Amino acid sequence: MTQALDKLTDAVLAAARKAGAEAADAIAIEGRSVTIDMRGGTLEQAERAEGIDIGLRVLMGQRQACVSVSDARPETLAALAERAVAMAREAPEDPYIGLADPGQLATPRDAEGLELCDPTPEPTPEALQEDARAAEAAALAVKGVSQVQSASAGYSWRAVHMAATNGFAGGYERTDRGLSCVAIAGEGTGMEREYDGDSRIFQADLRSADEIGRTAGERAVAALNPRRPRTGAYPVLFDERISSSLIGHLLMAANGAAIARGSSWLLNRLGDQVLPEGMSLIEDPHRVRAMNSRPFDAEGLPTQRRALVDNGVLTGWSLDLANARKLGMAPTGNAKRGASSPPSPGTWNMELTEGDRSREALIAEMGTGLLVTSMIGSTINPNTGDYSRGASGFWVENGEITGPVNECTIAGSLPEMLRRMIAANDARPWLSRVVPSLLVEGLTIAGE
Repeated sequence: MTQALDKLTDAVLAAARKAGAEAADAIAIEGRSVTIDMRGGTLEQAERAEGIDIGLRVLMGQRQACVSVSDARPETLAALAERAVAMAREAPEDPYIGLADPGQLATPRDAEGLELCDPTPEPTPEALQEDARAAEAAALAVKGVSQVQSASAGYSWRAVHMAATNGFAGGYERTDRGLSCVAIAGEGTGMEREYDGDSRIFQADLRSADEIGRTAGERAVAALNPRRPRTGAYPVLFDERISSSLIGHLLMAANGAAIARGSSWLLNRLGDQVLPEGMSLIEDPHRVRAMNSRPFDAEGLPTQRRALVDNGVLTGWSLDLANARKLGMAPTGNAKRGASSPPSPGTWNMELTEGDRSREALIAEMGTGLLVTSMIGSTINPNTGDYSRGASGFWVENGEITGPVNECTIAGSLPEMLRRMIAANDARPWLSRVVPSLLVEGLTIAGE
């Protein structure tokens, strides 16, 4: 982390005190990124971005205001603080806002041991271009691929530092290295598009460009000549690529802000069975080399490993300080924020208990049904959990894949779906959401 960010947050807090703030916290985020897009073997787009964002939250009693700038000059920071104090004085009162007590604050206050930043040099634009070109070439080498819509390689670095008038000060750096390819198979109205990609903290962990391009091409070819499936009630296997969306809906319902508003189908269900017995959902913000790892949250509270669902039973919510106070509960270290917004609850790395069977074994056992590999749209009733989404994938007859399908809709009750899930054993352990393929019996499929 650069020393400049330490000085910036100190300067912002000093300006806030001078402007009359009773309490305040500040965040400074510095970043740089480079993205290369290839198409037809030539460079289509090269983009580099660098910048800094400085955010200030001021509290005047039970009133607060948030402001941000991207200009670090002293006169700008002074104006920022004066503006924030003036806004806070006019804001409505909120009895639940406030900084953490000093005894609640995290120690340590850096990312030591989490390996969130690759120490190797930033890749050159030429190296990124070569990766994108290799991915495109590998996709085009797959028989049946007619073109590559895009092949992209990118790198980003970001440093964040937070400080507050309650004595908190801490920060860390993180890197991200990504590579993706979108391939198109077929011609005219019969074209189908598919993709593959990878994103890692460390360059050395990234899957090869050849593998990513080839996989994108093979997926596109496999999707050619789809038909609409039969309408009816069938088992649906959510492929590992998209199964985390089901867990995402559960996490949204367990968000403390939704619970405090009373707009969640999980309301009043603490202690209830929400997943199958034997299945747990573990949050671990200290997982090494994971995208959503961090030592502290956006309010300076320590992050912690916990079971959001333990042996199928819902144990708690994701809470920041304000929503914890509203609900009369302890915060869980799940506050997120940007430079221009106050903290709100979120989640970190999640891992769902895997099963003991492969995806192929579940396909063989499901008889006739749908293997979903792509989803579009989303109609989820937050109060009831009624579920409806567009889908495409592959039809299964007698336990074997018979061909691609698209233009269908899956519908059901999300609470019931989650309680009936059967997990495969194919989750990718490096993702921020480690979720295997999930089989759900008896969903309604609307096709032809």
